[in-house]
Amino acid sequence: MEDHELPLVGGSVTVYTGDRLEPATQVGLASIVGEVMRSGGTIQHPPDTLNETLEQRAASVEAGIGTDSGSAGFSALSEDLDEVFGLFAEVLRQPAFPQEKIDFSKNQTKGGIARRNDDPSGIAGREFQKLIYGADSPYARTVEYATLDNIARNDIVNFYKKYYHPNNMLLGIVGDFEPTKMRSLIEAKLGDWQPDPNAAAFQNRATLPAVAQAKKGGVFFVDQPQLTQSNVLIGHLGGKLSDPDYAALSVLNEVMNGFGGRLMNEVRSRQGLAYSIYAYWSARFDYPGIFIGGGQTRSDATVPFIKSTLAELQRVRTTPITAQELTRAKDSVINSFIFSFATPGQTLSRVMRYDYYDYPEDFIFQYQKQVEATTTAQIQKAAQTHLKPENIVTLVVGNTKEINPSLTTLSPNAQVTTIDVTIPGLEINPK
Repeated sequence: MEDHELPLVGGSVTVYTGDRLEPATQVGLASIVGEVMRSGGTIQHPPDTLNETLEQRAASVEAGIGTDSGSAGFSALSEDLDEVFGLFAEVLRQPAFPQEKIDFSKNQTKGGIARRNDDPSGIAGREFQKLIYGADSPYARTVEYATLDNIARNDIVNFYKKYYHPNNMLLGIVGDFEPTKMRSLIEAKLGDWQPDPNAAAFQNRATLPAVAQAKKGGVFFVDQPQLTQSNVLIGHLGGKLSDPDYAALSVLNEVMNGFGGRLMNEVRSRQGLAYSIYAYWSARFDYPGIFIGGGQTRSDATVPFIKSTLAELQRVRTTPITAQELTRAKDSVINSFIFSFATPGQTLSRVMRYDYYDYPEDFIFQYQKQVEATTTAQIQKAAQTHLKPENIVTLVVGNTKEINPSLTTLSPNAQVTTIDVTIPGLEINPK
């Protein structure tokens, strides 16, 4: 996609991979591959040389691997395009993976493991994922000292070789370039890269990890005696962006959240029970997301906060929203569309994202029309269909001595399960 407003060119690659595809005994492998691809330099350009060359040209090359994809990108002045694109191609095709950079990455990760219980919100997010997806699910499992110790350099090289092939990735270029010259440059740097005939199997979404809700219902607690407030998460397994009710659920998100939303108005402003509060239907492209709500509150307000939040979720299922709420929510969703079209780069990124997840190229326009046509009745029906009180899991990270009334008063038969967040192996891997 051409954009001659500034003398800049950027590019990005999306790779059919992700840490959800790494072995359960080697959690952290994909992340290290993505990091050291860049930090370790290439066969022709060691890390220091690569960094210095890019720095001198005010250019960048980055790489990484997330949950459901790998990525790499570059940015450069138009006059430096040939050289920087060549370095970018080297990072993709010839990463060196030096042992010292692998060791550095693993040590950095170990430092993160040692500190992961320092942040209450981090504890809540991590443990909630496990409650919803299951502790062994690729969408919730966590890197541990033991899984890092199982990762050797040959595992990193083999993971890279398995997924990084030209027929297993998408390439997009945006900026100040001449298309014919750009095509020639791509062919010169990537044209002789041989495809892997087996790579197409990685794009088969039928082979993705299965997803089911691990815990249905229940109250769970992580005791952190030093805290004076509680971090609360409630929710259950959600759905995908391709769901027919996604537009209605997006509008419902706006009804419930933000200034003017029901949760802010009722639980925070009127009742004074929350520092922060939210409840979102958070969908994903090719696996079920989570319906997640919660916030932060005083320790002594924990139980009233949870009850009030659940009451608002129940009310939206049983009582139609007002015409004013519908208008405000739809306007908010529709007005956000401007941020999807602000730059040519955003447009190209969106097209690539839809292609990657096998969505229609005009998905955003279909979605926009559905939002505009959403009715009060559709929102209530979507809430009744997709918000499932019987499946809601409640997690509190807080100080048990300060939470009064007790979490056992949340319901007549409430059973509170305590979660142990002790870090395995910390005694031999100190901070």
